[in-house]
Amino acid sequence: MEQFEEWKEQISQLWRLALEHLRHTPPAQLYVAAAIVIFTTVLFLLRLLKRAKANTIVLTGLSGSGKTILFYQLRDGSTHQGTVTSMEPNEGTFVLHGETTKKGKIKPVHIVDVPGHSRLRPKLDEYLPQAAGVVFVVDALDFLPNCRAASEYLYDLLTKGSIVKKKIPLLILCNKTDKVTAHTKEFIRRQLEKEIDKLRTSRSAISEADVTNEFTLGVPGEPFSFTQSSNKVTTAEASGLTGEISQLEEFIREYVKP
Repeated sequence: MEQFEEWKEQISQLWRLALEHLRHTPPAQLYVAAAIVIFTTVLFLLRLLKRAKANTIVLTGLSGSGKTILFYQLRDGSTHQGTVTSMEPNEGTFVLHGETTKKGKIKPVHIVDVPGHSRLRPKLDEYLPQAAGVVFVVDALDFLPNCRAASEYLYDLLTKGSIVKKKIPLLILCNKTDKVTAHTKEFIRRQLEKEIDKLRTSRSAISEADVTNEFTLGVPGEPFSFTQSSNKVTTAEASGLTGEISQLEEFIREYVKP
């Protein structure tokens, strides 16, 4: 009881000292301090609000992989004649086309299709702060000639700070699987893992002054596997031309609840 009374007395003294200090502090300084506190609080609340409203799904991948047709399939169920090339991001907020016949309130999704050209990839950084998920589209029909380039791009995504820190889930979507000669998602996954394993070795030999990649991948001394990534990485199949995008829609709704 005596100890409690001592603490109470100490708190009272500190409170009196604080009030005395405020009385002798010029009003201008008080206004500045109050403004700083308010600004910091508002900034913190805005960040929390942005995190809570992360409803963006980013489609990315190499040029020609079929991202833009997938975007149109998600938006209105069309293919735009199957020949679409985008040099600017396509984006929109809408209820997925496959859900338009459902009853009840359905949450719209913000979908962004980022062009695959290497010079345009920096645009990706504009959308990642709001991303609930990233879809990396791979051309399953013409995969082998592009395996190295796809692996390099995927490596960069999986070591990018804005993706790793938020643990944004990533879907490797193997597109054009309606074709007989298309590779399976299992084959594509294995080949990407092998190629990324080679990249790990070559890039670890580069000087530490090269800060292109903010994080490292995998476990030293072990063959690389996507299960070692900080982010959850899954694979799926789709066909933009035939409209078979159910696995893509499932991924979207797993992270942007209807």
